[in-house]
Amino acid sequence: MPRLSITGSFVAMITPFDSEGAIDYGALQDLIGFQAENGSSALLFMGSTGEVSMLSTEERHELIRRTVEMRPAGMPFFYGCSGPTTDAAVDMTRFAADNGADGAIITAPAYICASPDDLVDYFLTIADAVDLPLGIYNNPPRVQSDMHWNQLLQIFEHPNYVVHKESTTRVGQVAQMLAAKPDASIMCCDSPNLGLVLATMSLGGHGTANMTGNLAPRELATISTPWQNHDDVENFRETYVRILDLWHYVYAWTNPVALKSLMNAVGLPTGDLRRPLRMLEGPDLERGIRIVAELGLAEQYGWKATGR
Repeated sequence: MPRLSITGSFVAMITPFDSEGAIDYGALQDLIGFQAENGSSALLFMGSTGEVSMLSTEERHELIRRTVEMRPAGMPFFYGCSGPTTDAAVDMTRFAADNGADGAIITAPAYICASPDDLVDYFLTIADAVDLPLGIYNNPPRVQSDMHWNQLLQIFEHPNYVVHKESTTRVGQVAQMLAAKPDASIMCCDSPNLGLVLATMSLGGHGTANMTGNLAPRELATISTPWQNHDDVENFRETYVRILDLWHYVYAWTNPVALKSLMNAVGLPTGDLRRPLRMLEGPDLERGIRIVAELGLAEQYGWKATGR
């Protein structure tokens, strides 16, 4: 299997729903096109941004089967294949591999709080079970388990692991990973509250695995460009500072509440959130619309007040 290398903006996609609450595949194809037109490098479906915990197994299977047929040339499609048990994660990852996925992203099982040794076994068992490029998403706030750099580097000795997304506040962890130079792309969550984006990119990181690219793909593509020269640094700095208010806004509520609400408000096809999550309204939503207006995103992307 050729080694897959990902750099740049790796966008965790929302899952759009139609008026009946089913996955809207026409809208999803439009959103994929929006990403392909605006510089995103790779896409992740069925992550927390995609409300994966509220999708049935049958919906996850159908989403994999149908979206691989929408894949633009040169844009890898990864799928969130985590499960509550090792066997469940293996089954979903095998399904993705058998149905044309380019890769899978795995998190620790949520709420189980497995020990570090048990998690190393979990990740390696999945990798041994399938011939597919894999990534790890270390996201302790969401799953209540944390992996440290020495354990992660042990896992990244497996040839199937090609990408890592860090979502702690530990700059030192990112530094240790990059210093070890594993044969994998080291990325971070784009949340400004974690403070990892600047640290990761300045230390030689390969990009960001982000959700804000759903709404501002060109900006996240700029921020996620690995630093090769002074222009890369200056473009990063200017864009980072310019979109800071938008970043803080979309991360001010549980993902993807603010993001999906704001996308819907500017006319991107999203549909509703699945209950118990609810869309923002009133002053909370109006604040986001003001930020979009101040950044000139509607003019840049050709959005209208009531639709694209």
